[in-house]
Amino acid sequence: MDPVLLMLVAGLVGLAIGVAGMLAFRASEAQRRARLDSDEPVLPKGAADVLSVVGRAYVIVDGIDGVVRASPAAYAFGLVRGHTIVHSELLDLTARVRRDGVIEERQLELPRGPLGQGTIIVHARIAALGEEYILILADDRTEITRTEEIRNDFVANVSHELKTPVGAISLLAEALDDAASDEVAVRRFAQRMHKESGRLSALVQDIIELSRLQGTDVVRRGKAVNINAVIAEAVDRNKLPAESKQIDIVVGGKIDAPVYGDPDLLMTAFRNLIDNAIRYSPDGTRVGVGLRSRDGLAQISVTDQGLGITPEEQERIFERFYRIDAARSRQTGGTGLGLSIVKHVVSNHGGEVTVWSQQGQGSTFTVRLPEMETADDDGAGPAASVTSGAVQESRHESAGNDKGSSVQNQGVKA
Repeated sequence: MDPVLLMLVAGLVGLAIGVAGMLAFRASEAQRRARLDSDEPVLPKGAADVLSVVGRAYVIVDGIDGVVRASPAAYAFGLVRGHTIVHSELLDLTARVRRDGVIEERQLELPRGPLGQGTIIVHARIAALGEEYILILADDRTEITRTEEIRNDFVANVSHELKTPVGAISLLAEALDDAASDEVAVRRFAQRMHKESGRLSALVQDIIELSRLQGTDVVRRGKAVNINAVIAEAVDRNKLPAESKQIDIVVGGKIDAPVYGDPDLLMTAFRNLIDNAIRYSPDGTRVGVGLRSRDGLAQISVTDQGLGITPEEQERIFERFYRIDAARSRQTGGTGLGLSIVKHVVSNHGGEVTVWSQQGQGSTFTVRLPEMETADDDGAGPAASVTSGAVQESRHESAGNDKGSSVQNQGVKA
């Protein structure tokens, strides 16, 4: 056979084989793409639109619990990491829904992350989505749950605290009845009843004040308040208990700029601070109240000469119903709510209250409140605005030497 003809035939056969191979490869690629397209997750029509406006974190998982789609909130809550559900509790619920076809709804306390003790409380609702997917809806209930716990604890504490004076009055009434013919005993029991009824009245009043301040909107109902006048009234209301213990209340310094807030609530807070200082100071000592302005803040310090507070107790003294010495508090008539009221009032006014204390050297409670900045506009009325931090540096330099006075002797200016 002619070699040229043989080479030509071989070339045609090779070309035919190459074309056939290319066609087979293209057919294989087309089939593979078709398979991939069929495996892509397809949500029921309209599901994505609904989930985008539902307002809750959501996760969609497939038949093997792989995450098909998840909202940013689901990642923020720590429910999803990568393409995996993090918590076994949620996986158990999805398995149950897949098996029974029944919607599951639970409130779960889950770890917030892989480290630490932080937790998040979520209300989870798990339901089937189409024939193949499971939908997990999660709502963060952490803050709501903790608020309910605080409220329940408060009610329990109130019930316990009320039970003590009420029970004492009941027992004293029985003893008074039994000793009706003994004039000395009647007089002694009557004095004890008067003391317990005073404790009960003080406790109820503190609870009323705490509830009132929690429902007061300082931002909407506030006004310019002269702190000097508030302190003067608070001191005046504490004169009788101070005189009964021969305690002098000494006020030093002055605050020129007003603060924005509720004068009644502020008076209650400072009255409680001064009352607390009087209760825990020995007879014949002195309670100091120092006032000054610093960096746009009104600073009020109340200093006593009591036994002092340990560092461990300083972290808890602003808790409701917490008493450093329960037995001594019963003697002094403390309710355990005074400092809690102070903290709430000051916080609602954008300020802070701190304590310095050493055992054997007394304690100093310092309240800092943002002052109102006043400015005159060419004869127009004074315009006031609340400053939450430092005022302008130029005002510091010009007013620093004559605004108020420093508090000497642990907050007292003699």
